[in-house]
Amino acid sequence: MDDDQRYRAVHGRDSRFDGMFYIAVRTTGIYCRPSCPARTPKRENVVFHPTAAAAQEAGFRACKRCRPETTPGSPEWNIRADVVGRAMRLIQDGAVDRGGVGALADAIGYSERQLNRLLTGELGAGPLALARTERARTARTLVETTDMPMTDIAFASGFSSVRQFNETMRAVFDRAPGEMRGCRTARGDSGTITLRLAYREPIDLERALRFLGTRAVPGIEEYRDGVYRRTLPLPHGPGTVELSAGPGHAVCRLRLADTRDLTGAVRRCRRLLDLDADPQAVAEVFAADALLGPLAARFPGLRSPGHTDPAELAVRAVLGQQISVAAARTLAGRLVEGYGTPLAPALRTGGLTHLFPAPDVLATLDPEGLPMPRRRAATLVGLNDAIASGRVDLGPGCDRDATEHRLLELPGIGPWTAAYVRMRGLGDPDVFLGTDLGVKKALTGTPDDKTWSPWRSYATHLLWASL
Repeated sequence: MDDDQRYRAVHGRDSRFDGMFYIAVRTTGIYCRPSCPARTPKRENVVFHPTAAAAQEAGFRACKRCRPETTPGSPEWNIRADVVGRAMRLIQDGAVDRGGVGALADAIGYSERQLNRLLTGELGAGPLALARTERARTARTLVETTDMPMTDIAFASGFSSVRQFNETMRAVFDRAPGEMRGCRTARGDSGTITLRLAYREPIDLERALRFLGTRAVPGIEEYRDGVYRRTLPLPHGPGTVELSAGPGHAVCRLRLADTRDLTGAVRRCRRLLDLDADPQAVAEVFAADALLGPLAARFPGLRSPGHTDPAELAVRAVLGQQISVAAARTLAGRLVEGYGTPLAPALRTGGLTHLFPAPDVLATLDPEGLPMPRRRAATLVGLNDAIASGRVDLGPGCDRDATEHRLLELPGIGPWTAAYVRMRGLGDPDVFLGTDLGVKKALTGTPDDKTWSPWRSYATHLLWASL
């Protein structure tokens, strides 16, 4: 889009573009989401920024009316496989807060100077500023939805001091943290953080939750009465989440062993439900296709669910080779019961009792003792050894092509398994599972799936849904 197109989107208050760019008004010093209900400013008074961090770096404050910090994320970071896209996925996952810019640069394979130049040149802000925006967003969530002391919120959000926390919140939101606590938006019971997760319309959230529920593994997942629950392995400790559909948002209830993991937990939940997708862009690509056009109209807002733990997803993909979904669930449940890590009583909810076994645990198992064919057991142990040793990178900033290539080098990992891990574990929106039996059954011919790019993962899910 050029700036004239962006201005037309702002004039039409088009919510599809919320989170994709931000409008800053020179005369007021405020930046907004495109759908802000306030009076549209004159064209000569506005400037556009690709990220909220860029607007803040330019000296603008967040609008108190439209609250641009609550918008869905840009789907661009799921599509892009370049350095900037990989870096943004890591920053959103909290990588800078955990290890600093140096660790982020090492994960990408660039120097700090190169990475800062690339991000600043394209996004208008460097990694520290981008991470600061994520911290401020996390801090505001904790201020408004919990009774945590402000000092605890400051450090849980990744700030190095209370003074830095207070200064940042005033600079970004033009409001002291204590003033925000007076307009609390949600409350949960003791130990629970309740959030509203934004998305772009349309969305078939109930279908996405059912998709996850159909594959729920006993002990780590549960689906009951429209609520999906699962355990979360997080950098500073375990957690659990409950996800359900609310009016105009997804309801997310988190229990965390360490609140420093809030940013990462929310990012994993958004990826799980594919909440940053642009459904209208997907529908526009499929509209003229004789096969997918009617399906896209029949299932508006269909999402491509991801996963909260790519390593777990990879193991389950191996378990599911050439057997039914129900049988794969049973095998995974046995692994959880035998080798999973028990949850602390304070984190348990519903039927959640364990974390899925970690790769370094599964890598030490004797294939002869696993309840599955010997070759598949050997594949499972070899896969986990590759993940635990770092030979296969399944992190949010990984090079997807390189990861798929390394998976295919492992004995027992074929094209379907590697592509399924790439689609769901790595959140790639452009994977077509053409060899999948269900996809083959739904196809009426041999399509040119390249015309469905960059949304071929959604084509796969539409074909599954048609069955």
